[in-house]
Amino acid sequence: MIKSMTGFGKGEAVVDDKKIRVELRSLNSKQLDLSIKLPGKYRAAEAEMRSIITRELQRGKVDCFVSFEAATADTPAHINAEAFKAYADELRAVCEANNIATDSASLLAAVLRMPDVVTSEEREVSEAELASIIEATKAACAELNNFRVQEGAILIADLLGRIDLIEKYRHEVEQYETARVETIKNRIRENIEKLQLEVDNNRLEQEMIFYIEKLDITEEKVRLDNHCNYFREVSAAEEAPGRKLGFIAQELGREINTMGSKSNEANMQRLVVKMKDELEKIKEQVLNIL
Repeated sequence: MIKSMTGFGKGEAVVDDKKIRVELRSLNSKQLDLSIKLPGKYRAAEAEMRSIITRELQRGKVDCFVSFEAATADTPAHINAEAFKAYADELRAVCEANNIATDSASLLAAVLRMPDVVTSEEREVSEAELASIIEATKAACAELNNFRVQEGAILIADLLGRIDLIEKYRHEVEQYETARVETIKNRIRENIEKLQLEVDNNRLEQEMIFYIEKLDITEEKVRLDNHCNYFREVSAAEEAPGRKLGFIAQELGREINTMGSKSNEANMQRLVVKMKDELEKIKEQVLNIL
């Protein structure tokens, strides 16, 4: 089943009073380029998350974001009464010594900003909470893979349509081959007549046959047909054929370029240009195939 490398997936899990959300975004890349951003207290789950994402997504530039919503404060604040009193007494004494008027609200605000007055204690992350992150990660991977499958079906349909067009143009080339040979022969004879040279007609025919044989594109046509068929076979049989389809596209390019260099005929060259245009679009799209 063909998959695209681009996609989005989201997984959610609820544990205790928290809703944990894992989001995955993927773009095309030659290898797996994975970035995971999650709250520090969930670092214990990162290794398993990375293993799951690597196994499920295989390739692509993947960004993973973990967030949570809690019904109550996750890090309850505590006021250090001793530190608060010490700062308050010292600030009040300094203000009185310097005749600075102050009120209770401003004094309170200033003291609360002092170091070690307000402290917070993080709750220990439970095993159930870590397990919920893993479940949310699996759900996000499944949703992203579904997205990839849908987009992959669209991509491969477009690619196979362009392969069909290349074959169509390749068959249209044949109607100009016979006429091309006669055109080349006539052009050679006309140039000899213009130069008013006496030639051995038998030798001339042999040389023209040798020259025309070098312009024969039968081998290129056969190989082009084989590459087109192989492209279809690979796309139908393999689960992650992106790299292989890219290599086949390169081979298609070699045959099309050779055909263009040998064509020596305007109509054939126009068809070769059309084939090259379709091939460039194939090369661009193949980069998005897993």
